[in-house]
Amino acid sequence: MSGLGASPAEKRTAYIALGSNLGDRIEWIEKACNEMDARGIKVKRTSSLWETEPMYVLDQDRFVNGACEVETTLEPLDLLDALQDIENSLGRKKIIDKGPRNIDLDILLYDNIMLNHPRLNIPHIGIPEREFVLRPLAELIPDKSIDPRKPWTLTRDYLEALPPTNSPITTMTPLSCHHPPIQALNPSRKTHVMAILNMTPDSFSDGGINTTLDEQSLISTIQSYLAAGATMIDIGGQSTAPNAPEVTVAEELSRVLPAIKLIRSHFAEQPVLISVDTYRAAVAEAAVAAGADIVNDVSGGSMDPKMLPTVARLGTTICLMHMRGTPATMNSLAEYPASEGGLIPGIAKELVARVAAAEEAGIRRWRIVLDPGLGFAKIGPQNVDVLRHLDELRNWPGLQGLPWLVGSSRKSFIGRVTGVQLPKERIWGTAATVAAAVQGGADVVRVHDVREMSQVVAMADAIWRY
Repeated sequence: MSGLGASPAEKRTAYIALGSNLGDRIEWIEKACNEMDARGIKVKRTSSLWETEPMYVLDQDRFVNGACEVETTLEPLDLLDALQDIENSLGRKKIIDKGPRNIDLDILLYDNIMLNHPRLNIPHIGIPEREFVLRPLAELIPDKSIDPRKPWTLTRDYLEALPPTNSPITTMTPLSCHHPPIQALNPSRKTHVMAILNMTPDSFSDGGINTTLDEQSLISTIQSYLAAGATMIDIGGQSTAPNAPEVTVAEELSRVLPAIKLIRSHFAEQPVLISVDTYRAAVAEAAVAAGADIVNDVSGGSMDPKMLPTVARLGTTICLMHMRGTPATMNSLAEYPASEGGLIPGIAKELVARVAAAEEAGIRRWRIVLDPGLGFAKIGPQNVDVLRHLDELRNWPGLQGLPWLVGSSRKSFIGRVTGVQLPKERIWGTAATVAAAVQGGADVVRVHDVREMSQVVAMADAIWRY
């Protein structure tokens, strides 16, 4: 028939191994994924990134390894050609076989086919013996068979069959080009102290304190946070306290952007990480353009449908917090029926869904941090239960390997337990929650009382991180 075009090429699913051990290893991997997307090899999901010891050739730097699920219309050998062309376009340096290289892209699986060709074997022959391949692949397809000849043996079965290693591998979550990534499974990692810088007149604990400061006083405040031990500063321009009025985007921007620019100009020599506390995509984008490293969204990307696609396009790291509803309605949504698993499974399942939404929007898994959302759709003792079971959340299927931020500072549940009415006087109760967060595996604690909580973190790290 005339007027009918050729039928579109069939879309196939493949799994690609990602590796680098030269230069900025994570940046090379991200460039390769972006290049795949640009060439129509759509990156659907990624694993975490894992830092691993070299294998075979031992005298070389540690590798960063991961895997991604791609959708492609290319046949296997054409896909191999495209991946090798990406490697070459990124200036691939490979000195010896299995030696150092800035980027390495290998086809692991392609649909359910088997292929034996002088240039390509599918499944990749090295999968069963390599933890640095199996670990990320098992994040993506734990219940999928690798070898069509052994459909009963799943990816996780191969992983569990590997002998234990002397140095367990860890995930890596990049924060910025001027600070090391979080290694959430490294038992000796140090906990980040995130200082709260509220640029709002109505925050529950310190509203108005910073909005009335002149520039020099604000600089002094920030300097005191850094001197006390803060490595991150979280800047917010919209209160998320219950029933706090929403401000316009323009108003929120007028509050946060000057503070971000101030830090970047006056503290350029210090590797301070800046987080923007917002649930609006427009604010997140402007903040990142001004110098923010991290987007901290109390809604987990649910209140603004543009947030997750915007963060994916920016390529920045995002903290997805657990919350139900909005700050105005959250306290009426704090029931977690036992018939549905109760509090911890409820939080975990809803965070798994937010992670899936972020991945669907194009955010790489290694760019995700989680927050259990103390005080958000959780009332009184529920917050204590979250702290008590943080390790359970960390090990929940679908959330494993991701870093966690915990923000308990001065919150009302501390006041209820201790009987301290004024938020700014809840230092001792906050200290106990911060120590509990570190013991439970938090990677970041978000605090008002930076000097005191930095000391708590230093001591808690000495006890539990070694």
